[in-house]
Amino acid sequence: MSMTGGDIAGLIAAGVFALLVVLLAVPILKLGRVFDEVRTSIRSLSDGATPLMDEVTATVSTTNQQLKKVDGITSNVSDASANISALSSLVAATVGSPLIKVAAFSYGVRSAFAARRKSSSGRRSR
Repeated sequence: MSMTGGDIAGLIAAGVFALLVVLLAVPILKLGRVFDEVRTSIRSLSDGATPLMDEVTATVSTTNQQLKKVDGITSNVSDASANISALSSLVAATVGSPLIKVAAFSYGVRSAFAARRKSSSGRRSR
C-alpha cells in the first residue's frame, strides 16, 4: 500500500487538527475550573450575606422603633410647649390687665395728691 501525496497531506492535516484540539482543550478545561471557583465564591458570598442581611433588617427595625419613640417624645414636648405658651398668655391676660389698671389707678391717685398738694401749698404762700 503506497501513500500518495494527498494521503500524506490528509494525515498531516488530521495530526495538526488533533494537536489543535488538544491545545484548545487545555484552556477550555482551565476555564471550566475558573467557572467552578466563581460558582463556589458566589455561593459562599451569598451564604455569608444572608445573616448579614438579617442583621441589617433587625437593626433597621430597631431603629424604626426608636424613631417612633423619639417622634412621640417630640410630639409631647411640642404639646407641652404649646400649653405653656397658652398658659403664659392666659396669665398675662388675667394678671397683666388688672395690674395695669391698678398701676393706672395708683398713678391717678398720686397725680391727684400731687396736684392737691401743689394747689394747697400755693394757697398758703399767697
